[in-house]
Amino acid sequence: MKKIALVTCYFQHNYGSQLQALATQMLFDKLGMENETIRIDGLKPEINRAKYGYFLSKIFDRNTVKDKMATVRKVVAKKTNPTYAHNLAIRDGIFSDFANAQFRLSHPYSSKAELGSHANEYSVFVVGSDQLWLPSNIAADYYTLNFVPDSIKKIAYATSFGVSSLPRKQAAAAKRFLKRLDAIFVREISGQKLVKGLADREAPIVCDPTLLFTAEEWNRKATADRRVQAPYILCYFLGNNPKQRQFARRLAETAGCRIVQLPNLDEYIKSDEGFADEPLYDVSPLDFVALVRDARYVLTDSFHCTVFSSLFGKLFFSFRRYSNDSKVSTNSRIYSLLDILGLQERLLDGGEDAGKCLQMSINFEIVHNKIQNLRQQSVEMLIEALNK
Repeated sequence: MKKIALVTCYFQHNYGSQLQALATQMLFDKLGMENETIRIDGLKPEINRAKYGYFLSKIFDRNTVKDKMATVRKVVAKKTNPTYAHNLAIRDGIFSDFANAQFRLSHPYSSKAELGSHANEYSVFVVGSDQLWLPSNIAADYYTLNFVPDSIKKIAYATSFGVSSLPRKQAAAAKRFLKRLDAIFVREISGQKLVKGLADREAPIVCDPTLLFTAEEWNRKATADRRVQAPYILCYFLGNNPKQRQFARRLAETAGCRIVQLPNLDEYIKSDEGFADEPLYDVSPLDFVALVRDARYVLTDSFHCTVFSSLFGKLFFSFRRYSNDSKVSTNSRIYSLLDILGLQERLLDGGEDAGKCLQMSINFEIVHNKIQNLRQQSVEMLIEALNK
């Protein structure tokens, strides 16, 4: 059997992105199937041009502009705040080193056309997971697998649209590429509904790749040493929501814990300066796993941080990153995960009484049984799709 091509966002400087890409590679290694991740370097200019075109077409869309302003703030902060720029360079270097060390990468193709001409060197292309079908990514036309010939198998595993609805143009494009895929597995209910509505196809819900491995398996890969000795609350907030940080302070005071934070990841958030007792930048993806493992409590608006908190049996609370009426909201994946695990009460808005929240327990035996059942079903469905 020829090797499997993995189309992932392994290169993104984000803990969830790199860990789900690593888990995808780990999955096929565990199944004993030769695989390699498609190297993005030579393809980036082509992909980025298409994405820039999409964002330019949305220049008068209030929600998109508001979302992209986060990137502008990050650029400005790097130019005006030398300490932030230095810390960000450290973090970016760690992410780049992690990608180079952890992933088996393919030949550096110069274009999607060149990659497509070499597609017959692979038995199957697997795209996933993460928010690879966001409207901007559909416009970029890479994670759609449209460059792969009809004769070669194409599978989407746990791939997410990230949003609950698509703009008209991207919806039309999705309708076309979804019909070309040999199998489609998604990781949230909203994605399942989109596939059904756009392509009239069933898309079973499966585990995000990070959930396919137990806490024990992740612990064997994670950093062994405990980074912070005192009891701490890990805060991993991607969005700029002061109310959530105010809750974190109340919880820390009530629980008698320090606040450890991974600040300013997706954007520069001025209020994060001075927020945490220990703001950390020199943290690799596997260090991140260890920080979740060793935390007393976890507060997050991140899907993957919610995943690892569940796996490691942490007392966690999740928050909405976006308002529910935002057209760029990616809240749905957290909602779906909490629904599947029966942990809807762990979703807070930040105004809650910290003392009462500390009294809320989680039956992790039930949670882990649900994860194990979904894990088993997910792998069985993937193997069936690979063998068809």
